[in-house]
Amino acid sequence: MAKVRNANRTIARPAISNAIFAVVVVILLVVAGSGYALYATKPSSTSTTTATSVSTLVTTSTATVRLFMSGGLYNGSVVTFIYQYNYKCVPSLLEFFANQTAAAQKTDCEVGAGNSTAEQGAAPLWVVVPAFAGLSIFGVPSLGATTQGFPTFDNQTILTDCGASGTPSGCPDHPLLLYSPFFTAVEQHLGINSGIFGLPEGVLPTPAHSHVIDCCFKTIPWYTVVVLDFDPNIFPNPVTGECTQVVPSNLTNPTQNCLNTYSALINALTTKSSSVASANTNNPIWQTLGDPPIQIVVPGAATAVQLSNANSNLFEHFTVNSTNFYLPCQGQPLGTCGA
Repeated sequence: MAKVRNANRTIARPAISNAIFAVVVVILLVVAGSGYALYATKPSSTSTTTATSVSTLVTTSTATVRLFMSGGLYNGSVVTFIYQYNYKCVPSLLEFFANQTAAAQKTDCEVGAGNSTAEQGAAPLWVVVPAFAGLSIFGVPSLGATTQGFPTFDNQTILTDCGASGTPSGCPDHPLLLYSPFFTAVEQHLGINSGIFGLPEGVLPTPAHSHVIDCCFKTIPWYTVVVLDFDPNIFPNPVTGECTQVVPSNLTNPTQNCLNTYSALINALTTKSSSVASANTNNPIWQTLGDPPIQIVVPGAATAVQLSNANSNLFEHFTVNSTNFYLPCQGQPLGTCGA
């Protein structure tokens, strides 16, 4: 594995495989062309891959994304993120959770508290997690994820900009592991009181997610705002940025709050839908939160004003390119393809 050094530490990063990346992009394009906004093919019933150790899973896999690039959504359009520097997790995990010394030995990154001013000039990056997919968001096949690291829902694969970290579909410039008191709460809800897969309590792989931004076409630091999506009708196709209804809903327009813009995030924060309960009946993540009826839950945010508050200490550094990351010549400015 290659190692990337920043000012404070050396971080192991999975090797990059352009060949596998190409396969993933082809899958995404085929799915978009077929009219399925959320899902790829159903997972193979003959797969024998299991995950007995997350600590092994997240240190031996091969990444599938183009080096230092990923996709995202800006004002409903698909764009390209080009990562310029390694991520930072500041202030440290222990400054927010002083008693989590075991977790801090595995990662300095957390979800649950944040300081958006820790990096000067930072803008919010909404990280949309398909929480309706339950524990499969963590990329472990024995928890329902595909062998590529994508989550699943209703026996179908959910495509995201980034699969779970440490899996073939994981993104560059993302931590392999995160600590969160919410992870601890889910584990305890399931009767797990000493961590899982050999990891400390509350430490799990960075879950699969997609990206939403509200600005800016320049290189700046971006602070993380985690968004838990419990309504599959509003989770966007990463290739097209569009949503398709896949679960019955009492709303007149079940996809109206498709999570591809900041305004949609604001609306979804207070919108109730019958699709939430029907999609999450057996979801321990939803149950741990008390079965909320609203489309999205943003830890620490109950109002639109709070939606831009950092709820993680993770900062990423990238510039935004207006081209669709998933199309030919992804990441290159318009008019320069093949140059």
